[in-house]
Amino acid sequence: MNFIDKFFAWLLSFDKETLIYAASAIGAGLAMIAGIGPGIGQGYAAGKGAEAVGINPKASKQSTMVMLLGAAVAETSGILSLVVAVILLYGNPIVNVTGASIILAAAAIGAGFSMIAGIGPGIGQGYAAGKATEAVGRRPKLYSTVVRTMFLGQAVAQTTGIYALIIALVLMFANPFIR
Repeated sequence: MNFIDKFFAWLLSFDKETLIYAASAIGAGLAMIAGIGPGIGQGYAAGKGAEAVGINPKASKQSTMVMLLGAAVAETSGILSLVVAVILLYGNPIVNVTGASIILAAAAIGAGFSMIAGIGPGIGQGYAAGKATEAVGRRPKLYSTVVRTMFLGQAVAQTTGIYALIIALVLMFANPFIR
């Protein structure tokens, strides 16, 4: 018996519920790795906000507003990851599903792993927010046009975060491997 066989035999020595809860805790932790993206993106937007105010103090209200709006949108992938983590920890639908416990445990871990894809949207949306803040600092009269363009770009950037959420929800609520 090789290591992998021994490892799976050891995993399966636990009762199903314990194995799924342990895997769910791991999945929840993995999901929160996605918070790295919004953190980087929001930091970039805040830095560009400070730079814009330094360049054009008269446009500080507009620059600050764009920075805050853009940073808020950049947080969405972190929020989606938090939702998946909370579901895994407190409303875990996987525990009540019948099926092979190893597949159910893998689904919980996979749901968390999928949310790591939220790193990209968080960084991208923060970058868009930072550049929009910079633009408004230089040309405050273009505020509404810049904000509209920023939001459009951020919406497109969020698509991979939404794909990740869909996969996590499928793994938790409609797993095709358990039927």
